[in-house]
Amino acid sequence: MLKTLAVANYRSINKLVIPLGRLNLITGPNGSGKSNLYRALRLLAETAQGGVVNALAREGGLESTFWAGPETLTRRMHNGDVAIEGSVRQSPMRLRMGFAGEEFSYSIALGLPAPTRSFFSLDPEIKRECIWAGPLYRPASLLVDRNGPMIRAREGLGWDVLAQHTPNFDSLFDQVGSLRSSPEVFQMREFIRRWRFYDHFRSDADAPVRQPQLGTRTPVLHHDGRDLAAALQTIIEIGDPEALHAAISDAFPGARLNVTPAGGGRFAIEFYQEGLLRPLSAAELSDGTLRYLLLIASLLTPRPPSLMVLNEPETSLHPDLLPALARLIIRASQQCQVWVVSHARRLISALQEDPECNCIVLEKTLGQTGIVGQRVLDEPAWNWPD
Repeated sequence: MLKTLAVANYRSINKLVIPLGRLNLITGPNGSGKSNLYRALRLLAETAQGGVVNALAREGGLESTFWAGPETLTRRMHNGDVAIEGSVRQSPMRLRMGFAGEEFSYSIALGLPAPTRSFFSLDPEIKRECIWAGPLYRPASLLVDRNGPMIRAREGLGWDVLAQHTPNFDSLFDQVGSLRSSPEVFQMREFIRRWRFYDHFRSDADAPVRQPQLGTRTPVLHHDGRDLAAALQTIIEIGDPEALHAAISDAFPGARLNVTPAGGGRFAIEFYQEGLLRPLSAAELSDGTLRYLLLIASLLTPRPPSLMVLNEPETSLHPDLLPALARLIIRASQQCQVWVVSHARRLISALQEDPECNCIVLEKTLGQTGIVGQRVLDEPAWNWPD
């Protein structure tokens, strides 16, 4: 489980260190930085997938994602005693992201390359990556260190060089990581790869989920929800069918669901609602009903991830469905760590009824995202590698 998330110099986030629990709720007014924090977490996940540089390019390049304010916001700037203005930077421009886990922790720093004539001269470079033992970085706790092109791992009282010519656009996860030579890299890479993000469920008229789809065992719902029928049938056969039927009944009293063969190995959904003489197909369901079934399939997965992230799951849902969704999310948080980004008051109130809900309320002051009520001494302990 992640214990701490740290982000620095990314869009509206100049510096943010967040304590995390089993169930995390990120909220705040529009423009407070919820989306930026979510995108930073997705970027962090891309390190283990080999796509962090490409992901930054899709955002407009590294330079456009840097914090646009001064390097340091002083107390006098906050009080309005002096104007907000830049000064000579004391440290290189770096986008930094990292997290502390229960056993190992990880951080990455990205920067701009030295000017060249290459067509790729705007591509960001990975300057430093570190894996260390425990939640707090110290030189003595460092286990794997990538500094420029060299990757080394601690071996007894010394260091073993794992790679000397690592491309500056490749993460250490792309170059090393085996159970024998570098088990910490292998374990961290697999841990990050098990993170799961859901924020782009398609429910429009042309969405694949509305048509029968080829069915195979599907313990993990596709990120756009196209294999919903197969995922629901997988829960029925090897998951928790009682929880599935209870979740449907909780949201839609008197309703029930079947998955039927549709010929050619395809699966189709039949949704029975109280008072109707025939079941509704996925093509006939409202956006809200279909989206709720997608959330049920993702949250009741027979293969829980190490981290599940739901970005504004209330989209298209009627407010009356949000308490049932909250109960479903709380149940899922008993199986894996859950991160929810939301601004729906009814969902927020229902999630906060769980005593383990870690509610993070964001605010923006002078363009900088911060946590409401968090002072310097309230921040979790965190050190960036030099």
